[in-house]
Amino acid sequence: MKTDFRTLKELHEYYAVNNKCGLKKIATQPVYEIHVPSSGIVFIGEAPGKNEDLQGKPFVGAAGKFLDKLLDGIGLTREDVYVSNTVKYRPPDNREPTDEEKLSCRVWLNAELMFIKPKILIPLGRHAFGRFVPGAMISASHGKPYEHPSGIPVFAMYHPAVALYNPNLRDVLKEDFGKLKNYLDNGGELMKNEKADNSVFSNKTKTDINDILSM
Repeated sequence: MKTDFRTLKELHEYYAVNNKCGLKKIATQPVYEIHVPSSGIVFIGEAPGKNEDLQGKPFVGAAGKFLDKLLDGIGLTREDVYVSNTVKYRPPDNREPTDEEKLSCRVWLNAELMFIKPKILIPLGRHAFGRFVPGAMISASHGKPYEHPSGIPVFAMYHPAVALYNPNLRDVLKEDFGKLKNYLDNGGELMKNEKADNSVFSNKTKTDINDILSM
């Protein structure tokens, strides 16, 4: 099993072939980004939608445009951060991904994070949040940082798409992004930590390597 990728593009192209997700039989193409974020900030959403499926890039639809505005509000751009999803293919009719579909892309996401070595993870919505903080409710957790066994902080957020259906949550998301900015500005050593071996996504970690090898 290949693990020594030179670029994110090479990694994604490999897992686009070597994965067991049934959605790839009906989706147009896998959806992913290929640049490593200079900031170390990684957002993880749920699954691609129609526009993402057509373009092969994450968060390019209405939710993505709102995410861009939220980022702009705290002095960041999409070029500064990295955006991914728990599932790499669009579920039909934009339904929620199943546990099986999320599991089938788990190794792909692990490998992606191992390569990037993020400084902070920001799950967008309950599917992504549950991936890193099992059992917690996004409705009670949004706008708050959480510890993770990796040593990488996890900052919970609602998915920007919820604001498209519930306009009242637009202000909640803006407020939560303000809390994120405050956290980033005052993160101190957490945001400056460059030690790769403190992360479960490090190449030195046996658990995730075993996940990859047993795919």
